[in-house]
Amino acid sequence: MLPGYDEVAALFHEYDVDVSRETYEKMEKYAAFLVEYNEKVNLTAVTDADGILKKHFLDSMLLAAKCASYLPEGAKVLDIGSGAGFPGVPLGMIRPDLHITLLDSLNKRIVFLEQVRDLVGGTFTAMHGRAEEFAKKPDYREQFDAVTARAVAALPMLAEYSLPYVKTGGYWLSMKGPSEELKPALQAIRMLGGHAEEPIRYALPGGDERVIYVVKKCSNTPTKYPRNSGQIKQKPL
Repeated sequence: MLPGYDEVAALFHEYDVDVSRETYEKMEKYAAFLVEYNEKVNLTAVTDADGILKKHFLDSMLLAAKCASYLPEGAKVLDIGSGAGFPGVPLGMIRPDLHITLLDSLNKRIVFLEQVRDLVGGTFTAMHGRAEEFAKKPDYREQFDAVTARAVAALPMLAEYSLPYVKTGGYWLSMKGPSEELKPALQAIRMLGGHAEEPIRYALPGGDERVIYVVKKCSNTPTKYPRNSGQIKQKPL
């Protein structure tokens, strides 16, 4: 359903993303399966070929191009609220060296992601669970070099969901639209052991603006965080 390989490769190359024919074939399978599956399970509002190509695949893969210095070779990456698999699955396609874990609170999405893995041969791990609960487990707390999230929650809440997973020296990379400012989350970021760095701004084909907020983990997150979801939503830090 996607445009031909040459057209896709040329478009992505303009954004410093090099797509092999093998990766393109995986994208094609993924896109077709997503549209088919979305008819019975609501995973995404973007189901047209152009939207899937640019708003899902290109935007996700730009995380590798724009944040290469925050994603070292062999890094452990956690994608919170993966939904239909963006940005985690395409990120793994373009950076197969990364060890990617996808976390989502809805099991129906995990079932879909596991089928995607079988279809495209991905090596990611898909986990069903709530971010605020898994962050209390020693195997996950402060164990990741980078944590990603795309449009999961408002930044003050998302900081509390995300930063407890990031190891000291690692990064939280939050993908957002241009309308959400980082300022309301700065206090939460400081309380959770993070330091906001210069955001990365860019535009997708057609002019849709995007921003990646980059937060470095400078110290351990206090053990009382994250709180339960009710507390996080009712009284953000």
